[in-house]
Amino acid sequence: MAGIKTPVRLYAALFLLLITFVPAAVSVFWTPYPLEDTSGGRLEGPSAVHLFGTDRLGRDLASYVMAGSRIAYSIGLSATLLAALLGITGGLLAAWLPPWADNAASSFLDVLIAFPTLLLAMLIGAAQGKSTGTAVVSIGIACSAVIARLTRILAKQIMAKPFFVSARTSGTGNLAITFIHILPNIWQVLSVNVAVLFGVSILAEASLSDLGLGVPPPNASLGRLMQEAQSTVLPGLVIVLIVTGVNLLADAVRDKWDTGGALGR
Repeated sequence: MAGIKTPVRLYAALFLLLITFVPAAVSVFWTPYPLEDTSGGRLEGPSAVHLFGTDRLGRDLASYVMAGSRIAYSIGLSATLLAALLGITGGLLAAWLPPWADNAASSFLDVLIAFPTLLLAMLIGAAQGKSTGTAVVSIGIACSAVIARLTRILAKQIMAKPFFVSARTSGTGNLAITFIHILPNIWQVLSVNVAVLFGVSILAEASLSDLGLGVPPPNASLGRLMQEAQSTVLPGLVIVLIVTGVNLLADAVRDKWDTGGALGR
């Protein structure tokens, strides 16, 4: 994607997110058919009655995908916010620890990161049981280690800057230094990586549901629909569009802010 100009990336990202988010938002108060309606024939093709056909239970695919997209967005956003909260807080705390404790925390984060995000989410989800809340918590915890490690590294780089040393010697408290000097200098880099995690969270939710460990029925799930109605590409296409849109948006924001130089002061 390096050869694509930033405005093109931004417009493409907004277009992809718009065409997936609007139907998801509309599904809060309207879908072409009720999700529990199974009056359609099994695995019918697209028609004037069912625009995108039906699944193996006779449910309208358009209605189900709209509702599934809404749940994917809500779980992805919730899990990403949880990962950001846990990761940034943990990373900042680790940066302030004494060297021996910081090394121990760094090693612990490396162990967590060594586990694939999906595998860690599967372990947590399997231990807690299937529910929407469990999916959010398991994905959020699994993704938080990456943000924590990045936050610690960025914070340590800021702590080596002359202005940080000056702030310490002036008697400014650690909490004030964190909010005045550290976070303002690392938030751009963090926000781009958190945006990327949003796409990872949506993929993780779809994968968990496909394996039977995600959002339980009767809630709509794009991942479960992919497993139940393998003859249609619509749910997978929606996931691809969302994740591609999020990644393009993160790339555009990164280029706009030139986050490679965000640590300068």
